[in-house]
Amino acid sequence: MTTKYTPDHEWINIADREAATVGITHHAQDALGDVVFIDLPAVGRSFKKGDVAGVIESVKAAADLYMPVSGEVVEVNEALRADPSLVNTDPMGHGWLFKVHVADMAEFEQLMDEPAYDTLVKNA
Repeated sequence: MTTKYTPDHEWINIADREAATVGITHHAQDALGDVVFIDLPAVGRSFKKGDVAGVIESVKAAADLYMPVSGEVVEVNEALRADPSLVNTDPMGHGWLFKVHVADMAEFEQLMDEPAYDTLVKNA
């Protein structure tokens, strides 16, 4: 199980070869505040790395969700439609956003590891 991070505060975890799980980091959910709505991407839709894949809205602000790697969305977390606050309570667990079939593993390998992401957050 390997987790990588983007400068835009998304995380992506590859636990198996079928699909990678994507979500936002603890830092991102903390900065947003109480999440009230999430516009998730459509299953079957393909994105390039860096494309806007959805929107997350909180009581403070709205923020774009960026695709950390190129690929096709194969599943979304339907539980978030009824309870978007899962992103706040468990952003790296039950609050995951969507799963994607990674088109180019080299893009995944170029993302930050946890120590590099921690340094980014500390210097922000």
